[in-house]
Parts: sequence; structure tokens; C-alpha cells
Amino acid sequence: MHENDDTPQVTVLLIGLDQGVSQFDYQMTELANLAQANQMQVVGTLTQKLDRPIAATYFGKGKVDELRVAVEANGAEMVVVNDELSPSQIRNLENVTGARIIDRTALILDIFASRAKTRLAKLQVEMAQLQYQLPRLRTSLNIRLDQQTGGGGGSFTTRGSGETKLETSRRLVEQQIAGIKKEIAEIDVDDQNRRKHRDELLMPTVALVGYTNAGKSTVMNQLVERFGANQSKTVLQADMLFATLETSVRKIFLPENQTILLSDTVGFVSKLPHQLVAAFKATLVEAAQADLLLQIVDFSDPNYQAMMDTTQQTLAEIGVKDIPMVTIYNKADRLENVQYPEAAGDGIVLSAQDAASIDYLVTVLQQKLFADLKTYQLLVPFDQGQVVAKLNEDAIILATEYEADGTLLQVRLRTEQLPRYAKYLTE
Repeated sequence: MHENDDTPQVTVLLIGLDQGVSQFDYQMTELANLAQANQMQVVGTLTQKLDRPIAATYFGKGKVDELRVAVEANGAEMVVVNDELSPSQIRNLENVTGARIIDRTALILDIFASRAKTRLAKLQVEMAQLQYQLPRLRTSLNIRLDQQTGGGGGSFTTRGSGETKLETSRRLVEQQIAGIKKEIAEIDVDDQNRRKHRDELLMPTVALVGYTNAGKSTVMNQLVERFGANQSKTVLQADMLFATLETSVRKIFLPENQTILLSDTVGFVSKLPHQLVAAFKATLVEAAQADLLLQIVDFSDPNYQAMMDTTQQTLAEIGVKDIPMVTIYNKADRLENVQYPEAAGDGIVLSAQDAASIDYLVTVLQQKLFADLKTYQLLVPFDQGQVVAKLNEDAIILATEYEADGTLLQVRLRTEQLPRYAKYLTE
């Protein structure tokens, strides 16, 4: 199902097990948001407190009966479960309720599939879907296998025939996954070459990370419109979960001739399916290789702390560690009696829609990324004019004089830039 689809919304019941985790109520609220993001109409919610799911039916017997009644009473066409279910749990619940059962993982995969636009994003989602389906192939073939082995007790030949079909299906899916991985790897080589080129520019890199719909794209667009190399190259900005799955990189010219590369990454959500985390690692590498992370948080959401925890967990899962991070408490304009922009510990309280907030953020970026600037004197021979041109792009030029031996410049450089220009240093 896609955005702006005119087809009638599917009516769904949400169910979940409260196993004593502190974020359970929030997860159920989030599940409702995910369902709505997938053009579903939530007609009811059913929960049960249990230490662990029941192996056969997820819920206990009495609650399963209650679920069947609720499906009938609400006219629910589908039941969406807050956890990932086994194939047998899905089958048993469908047999009892008569409704289609999908779990949280399938729902998120479906949303990602509807949002994917680029070839890379589509491949990543397709691979995640196939990895999810692989252990569930038996469910789709179950009726055929039962029919083949039923009747007069079945023979070894008929049983073998069914098993062969299942094994063939698995092999075909595995071949599809291998083919997609190869294609993703080829695209990743191109991305690596682009990243290598960017690294050679010696520009600090900043990656926006955080929960889906927290305002990452808004922050990026505000910076692009005011300081971007191309003000028209904004990214999709929409009030929806997972509005964009593509990583966008933009060159930002901060005041004082300080240039950075800013990247926007796919948003996170609690219980992000491990298949998606694995599939999107190539995209999320921008965060893993950044000099600074900006964690964008929806400060107006009462569950913002849980969202921050989710972001930290997901970053750890994709191997992002030991990178400095500034937390941006965004959407402060939606709160009463909250002053902004202002510092909040190691973070900033602001509104991405507010010009003064963006100015404040720029000042913080300059402090974090250009704190090691030092002044040097360089003498560049006249026949190496391209070096002077490069310095005008990379450095802060304080003074320029023309000597008999070349152009004498007083410049401010970051420590990592110095080796490139070391041979032009004057005593």
C-alpha cells in the first residue's frame, strides 16, 4: 500500500504481549503509528501480560478466544502483532480468527517497500523481504505437503516430492538473495569511490541520525537552503514515518569559508528488523565514517527518551561507536515554556524551522569541527596556481601578498589539512 492510494484502508486489530518491559505502552503506540503509515485503519487493540509468548498461539488460550471475538465484532480484516512471530504461530492464529495475521517485522518491511525509490533502496528492501520469507517457506507450502503425505498414509516417494519442492523453493530464494547481494556490492563500490573522493577533499563530515520523523530532513533542508552549494538540492521532507530511505550528501559552506559535507540517513524505529539493519548497512556507512553525529530528537514527543535509546541501540548494532555526537532536541516550538535555541548539556534545544536556531547550530558545528584551526604562512610558487585555488576552497585566507618567489599567504588550516600543504610552509 502506498501513500495517496485511493483504495479502501484495511481494518486492523493490534495485539501485543506485555512482558514487563518499560517501553511496552510506547511500542504499542508506535505500532499504531506504523499501521497508519501503511494506510491501515486501527479498529482496536488487545494486550496480555505474560512472561513469554505461548509457543503455539502467542497469546494464552483465553486471550486467543477473546481475539477471535474482537475480530468478528470489529470487522477486522487483519491482525498486526507487536512481535515477530513464527510460521506456526501465524498459521494457528489465522485458523482461529479467520483474519490475516502479520507481525511487526512484516509491517515495517511493507512500509519500506512502499517508500523505496532508488535502485539501491529497492534492492535492500527486496533482500530484507526475502531473508524474512526464507524460514517461512514451509507455511506457504504446508497445504501441498499435507495433501501429498495424506490419504493412505503417503509413501516415501510422495513425501520426497514435497520436500524437494520446498528445498527447490529455498534454493531459488537463496539464489535471489545472493544475486541481490552481488548487485548491492557493485553499487557499494561506486559509493566507496565517491566517499574516497570526498575524503580526499579533507572536509569534515557530519551525519544526521535519529528516529524516523524527528526532523532530520528539515534540519538538512534549512542548512542546504541557507548555506548549500546548490540551494535547490533539498531532500524530501514529509510528516510521515520513513519518508525517505536514501542517504543524501550535500556540501555546506559555513561562514568563514568553512566547508562540511552533511549526510541524511534512514530513520530508526524500535525493534527495527534485523534483516533491514543488515540490508541497510551500506547506506548507514555514512554515519559510521562521520567526524560528527547530530542526533535529531523530537523533543515534543513524550517518548523522546525511548526514541534516543532506540537510536543508540541501532547505532551500536550497525557498528557506529566512538564518534562524537551532539543531540539536537528539535521541535521545541511545540512546547510551552521552553526557551530555544539554547544549550542543554552536550546538546541543543531548538526548532529546525527557526532561523536563530539554525544560526546557533552552525556556531556549534564550527566549534566542534574547526576547534583545531591554526594559522600558518605558506609560500606557493606562481606556477602552482592550482594550489592557491585549492586553498581558497579549503582554508580561511587571512592575507595574501605577492613576493618574488610566489604567493605568500597567511591561512588557517585544520590539523588534518596541514600535510597537504606542508611543503609550502615558510620558516
